[in-house]
Amino acid sequence: MALLLLAVTPAVKAEDFSAKEVVLEHIKDSHDWHVTDLGDGKSLVIPLPIIVNSSTGWHVFCSSEFEHHADASGLRQGPYNLAIATEGEHAGKIVENGEPVLDLSITKTVAVMFINVALLLCCVLLSARWYKKRKASDNAPGGFVGFIEMLVMYVVDEIIKPGVGKGYEKYTPYLLTCFFFIFTCNVMGLIPFPPGSGNVTGNIAVTFFLALCTFIIVQFSGNKHYWKDIFWPDVPTWLKAPIPIIPVIEFVGIFTKPFALMIRLFANMMAGHAIAVAITCIIFLVAAQSVAVQLSMSALSVVMSIFMMCLECLVCFIQAMVFTMLSAVFIGLARVEPEHE
Repeated sequence: MALLLLAVTPAVKAEDFSAKEVVLEHIKDSHDWHVTDLGDGKSLVIPLPIIVNSSTGWHVFCSSEFEHHADASGLRQGPYNLAIATEGEHAGKIVENGEPVLDLSITKTVAVMFINVALLLCCVLLSARWYKKRKASDNAPGGFVGFIEMLVMYVVDEIIKPGVGKGYEKYTPYLLTCFFFIFTCNVMGLIPFPPGSGNVTGNIAVTFFLALCTFIIVQFSGNKHYWKDIFWPDVPTWLKAPIPIIPVIEFVGIFTKPFALMIRLFANMMAGHAIAVAITCIIFLVAAQSVAVQLSMSALSVVMSIFMMCLECLVCFIQAMVFTMLSAVFIGLARVEPEHE
């Protein structure tokens, strides 16, 4: 990360460098895809489609039509009396006369997610094509297809099957999709330049949707015993009537489980990206110091960044595994049958 960030970051004066802005630039969403600054106030930016509904109707145009720099009021002015707010309550949103509009634009996170999905589909279809041309009696695949098969078998045998239990086959497609989508987005997020660099799983809207899908599946998979344990659990009567203490706690637990899924994935991935970039910023923060300080701190920053990147590679897999495992466990708990003594 350090070496790659150095390669795409122009030379700047130490007093002009803001570590906070660099970190936020790498983890926040935006309406254009900023690649690097070229100097003299110029930047290399990939424009993205803007789709909004304002007081004058629907408008579709390119994000390059917005001004690159904000004016005195903190707005990047654009066409149709629209602007992107850079500060204040609506920072990062498209506004009209200071008020946000209905925004269905393809932001950086959405664009990266589309790329990740396309890449994932290619990997899956490539593996499926190999199996389509082979018989069950043929030798096991090697190379890339063998790696995909190993991951699939590991997730099914070690995560989904033990977590869900009997009838796990019905939930396998969803849980495998969760694992590979999260894993792909995590890995692509480690690449600091297009087509990577997107903090997809560090966006709470993405993790919210994934957790919501698990929440819906769990509730629709719940059997009579599951709902009985929530509204009339096997505890002393005074704990559930006349004041339903335990039922209220159990009911709240229905929502805290997906909430924990959402926050765990979001916080871990966002923090990992922020720490990795912040460590790299040490190189630029000591640029005005003596040569000895520059060399020592830069070397330390590179070593620490390499360590963080290796740790992040492990975290990419662990977070995908944890989300899938907890989703499988929640589904399994909703389908558990009462024990008969």
